[in-house]
Amino acid sequence: MAMAELSTPQTTSPFLNSSSRLRLSSKLHLSNHFRHLLLPPLHTTTPNSKISCSVYQNSQAPVAVQENGLVKTKKECYGVFCLTYDLKAEEETRSWKKLINIAVSGAAGMISNHLLFKLASGEVFGPDQPIALKLLGSERSIQALEGVAMELEDSLFPLLREVDIGTDPNEVFQDVEWAILIGAKPRGPGMERADLLDINGQIFAEQGKALNKAASPNVKVLVVGNPCNTNALICLKNAPNIPAKNFHALTRLDENRAKCQLALKAGVFYDKVSNMTIWGNHSTTQVPDFLNARINGLPVKEVITDHKWLEEGFTESVQKRGGLLIQKWGRSSAASTAVSIVDAIKSLVTPTPEGDWFSSGVYTDGNPYGIEEGLVFSMPCRSKGDGDYELVKDVEIDDYLRKRIAKSEAELLAEKRCVAHLTGEGIAYCDLGPVDTMLPGEV
Repeated sequence: MAMAELSTPQTTSPFLNSSSRLRLSSKLHLSNHFRHLLLPPLHTTTPNSKISCSVYQNSQAPVAVQENGLVKTKKECYGVFCLTYDLKAEEETRSWKKLINIAVSGAAGMISNHLLFKLASGEVFGPDQPIALKLLGSERSIQALEGVAMELEDSLFPLLREVDIGTDPNEVFQDVEWAILIGAKPRGPGMERADLLDINGQIFAEQGKALNKAASPNVKVLVVGNPCNTNALICLKNAPNIPAKNFHALTRLDENRAKCQLALKAGVFYDKVSNMTIWGNHSTTQVPDFLNARINGLPVKEVITDHKWLEEGFTESVQKRGGLLIQKWGRSSAASTAVSIVDAIKSLVTPTPEGDWFSSGVYTDGNPYGIEEGLVFSMPCRSKGDGDYELVKDVEIDDYLRKRIAKSEAELLAEKRCVAHLTGEGIAYCDLGPVDTMLPGEV
C-alpha cells in the first residue's frame, strides 16, 4: 500500500459536505500534533486502491440528523463535514442540480493543473452544478495527486463536493458522466510515430475497457492525449457499450489558434471570427477551413483578399503556433490547452449560437461529407446544449478543400491500420510513410 507523509492543518473547507471528504490512495500519516487515521474503504478494494479519509478534525461524536421523521446517526463525518452533510438543509443548495462525476486522467500534469480549478469553480458546467472530481494518475504520481487534491480542498470551492484520487481506472471511472483523458506518454527522442501510437494506444485501450465496465452508460469522453484522434478511436472500440458518438478528440485548440490568426490578419478582435472548422487529424495534415469561416458575418475570402496567404501561410501559421510558443516560453502549451478543453465541453453543454458551429474530432459513421467511416475525424458540429451534437450539413467543400481533407483522411486510415491489434480489427500494419506529421510541442 502506498504511504504518504502529510502534515495537515486542523481546518478544512466549511463549504463542503461529508461526501467532500478527501479520498487518498494511502494510509494517512500525520505529524506528532495529530492522531493517525485509517478509515474503512467505501467499496471493496484491491491493494493501492482508494481509501476514504478526511483531514483530522477535533474528536467529535457523530451528529444526529432528522430524515423523514427518523433520527439517524451519521458515522462517517469529521468536524465541519458533519455540519454541512445534509444538502437539503442548506438554503443555498436547494436550487443546485444533481451532482455529476467527472474523471480526469493525467491529473498531476500541467494541463490538469490549470483545468481542474476551472472545473471546480463552476466556469465549465455552471454556478449551480456541484461536481465530484475523480483524478487518475500513475503509481509514480500518487503523491503529486495528493498535493493536487489538497490544493483543491484549500481553494474552498463550494461546488466541489468530492475529490477521489487513484491509479486504477476501473475504480476511478466508477459512475462518471464525463471523462477527460489527458494522460499519455510523450514522444521521446528517436521514437517513431508508429511506436507512440502503439504505446499510448495500449493506455487508451485499457481506459476504454474501464469506461465500458464502470462509467455511466452515456458518459461523454474527451481524449486529449496524443495522437488524440486515433487514441479516441482505440478508446471507443474498447467500449462497445458506450455510444461511439460520445467520444471526442480535442481539436479545439487548433480551432482557437486558427481564429486568432484570421483575426490578426483581418485586424479585428477574435470574437468577430465564427464558423471556423478544423478538418481531419490533430497533425500537420489538419485543415483549417477558411472557405466556410466568417469575419463579422462575411466570408473570410471577402474580408482577407490575400488569398495566397490563406492557402499557404494560414495553415502553416496555425501548425507552427505551438512551436513558436515553445521558443518563447520554453515549454509546450498547457494553459491554452486547458482553456480549449473548457471551450470544447462548454460547446456541448450550452446551445450553439444560431448559424455558428464548433470543431471536434468525432466518429465519422453517417457523416454527410463523404469521409471514410470508422475514423475519428475533426468536423463541424452543433449542439443543443444537452451534451450531444449533430454534424453541420450546410458547408461548402470545393476542390482545394476536398484535396486537403483527403490527405488527412489517408493519414488517419494509415494510423488505424497501425493499431488494428488494439481495436479488434486484425493484425497491425504500419505504412505511415517517411514524413513526420507530429505537431510542434508533441515531441
